[in-house]
Amino acid sequence: MNFLKRAWQNITFKKGRSLLLIIVMTVIMVFIMAGLLIRNGAVATVENTKNEAGASVTLAADRQKAFSKMRKQASSSGERPSLNMESVSLKTVKKIAKLSQVKSYNVSVSTSVDADSFDSISTSSGSSVMMGGGGPQGESDDDSTTGDITVNGVNDMSTITEFKNNKSTIKSGRALNSDDVGTKNVVIENELAKENDLEVGDTITVKDTTSDTNSYELTIVGIYKASSTSTSQMMGPGQSDPSNTIYTAYDLANTFKGQSGKVDSATYSLNSPTQKSAFIKTAKKDINTNKFSLVADDSTYQQLKKSMKQMESFANKIVWLVAIAGTIILALIIILMVRERRYEMGVLLSLGESRIKIVGQLLVEMLMLLIVSLTLAGATGKFAGQALSKQMMSQITSTTTSSTDQPGRMGGAPTTGPSSNSGEKPSGQPNGQPGQTANNGTNKQNQPEMKLQISAVTLLQLGAFGFTIIAFAVLLASMNILRLEPRKILIG
Repeated sequence: MNFLKRAWQNITFKKGRSLLLIIVMTVIMVFIMAGLLIRNGAVATVENTKNEAGASVTLAADRQKAFSKMRKQASSSGERPSLNMESVSLKTVKKIAKLSQVKSYNVSVSTSVDADSFDSISTSSGSSVMMGGGGPQGESDDDSTTGDITVNGVNDMSTITEFKNNKSTIKSGRALNSDDVGTKNVVIENELAKENDLEVGDTITVKDTTSDTNSYELTIVGIYKASSTSTSQMMGPGQSDPSNTIYTAYDLANTFKGQSGKVDSATYSLNSPTQKSAFIKTAKKDINTNKFSLVADDSTYQQLKKSMKQMESFANKIVWLVAIAGTIILALIIILMVRERRYEMGVLLSLGESRIKIVGQLLVEMLMLLIVSLTLAGATGKFAGQALSKQMMSQITSTTTSSTDQPGRMGGAPTTGPSSNSGEKPSGQPNGQPGQTANNGTNKQNQPEMKLQISAVTLLQLGAFGFTIIAFAVLLASMNILRLEPRKILIG
């Protein structure tokens, strides 16, 4: 009799045993499917969100080398010189921006001005808000050349980290972009606008800090709301309230600062985090590395990659542990099943049936049951995978958040976003305000959601695992019985 026909008859006649084997194999296949989905999903998540996570490289004066130079001057002259932070040539910035790895770029020029036609906001040590600046009540006895309004000159506000992450948002009007270069457009903070009854379309007048005669009339094109963290943080003595930060085009900020053709720093957003090393290597050829440094920030991508690697590792362990355990369990079940069929096999061997066909019959029986198990696992494995992945992602997120949180960080006015992620404070920032804290992507809302998709490749991988498990199980179960002679089997 054909061994394929015998296999089918054995399955249909022994319905209870067949159902038991289907249940056992389905459970094994479901866990393997879940592991495969999580592993493939982790790899796909890193690949798909790689460009969104992005990486930025900041070109600015090298603070360490500037401090080293200052100390050398102090030791040679016996006097304490001031720290000199070199400005970056705008020509060099634009040249580097043409490199193939660059998706977009932004520049930063930080300076300060004095409010003239409006009042700035000053915060006392008792946290009470007072108005200062333009009116008589704003007159200060401080002879410092630091103005009461912080100016951040930029090329494109949409690339600033605070705005990209929606920590600061445009409340009315619009943000500045490259078209505003050469204009006197300005974006001011919401609280500053409220206190002075200012709206989009109004004009304000400011004076530079070097001369009382140079005044500039600026047109408000947008009003932004600063992040709640920056506005609620304590301000030290002499520090300007974050609401006093305004954004202008970088060339206008250069005018306030008394320079042209230069910027304090430039931040390049790369097409892919994997291009970071190649970009830095090429860009270094265009800068003086004794004065300037290129500081990369791909912390969000690296954190994502680390989380997904943990997920992938755990998923691999699930797959292999379940595969090994499944092989052992199925082998034991088949061994018991074969022992019950010793007489059947002895008769078949005595009639001249080859051992290979008998093993083939067992294998075909299991493969028929496997097809049913694979169908059930394909329908239910995704739900098991989603439940496991959510639990794992929650644990990984909690772990990374608790290990990277740094309470007590102080923040100042928003800076040009990605540049602050590198840990470097842009040069020329007035009032000693620290740069924006890094956005390391460890917050739960920044964690990407892993999407598990059942594809043909996943089903093929599951089928391959299932076939391998069954093949090993049948081989282990058949070893003891098939090495015996037909006469001994029948007598036994």
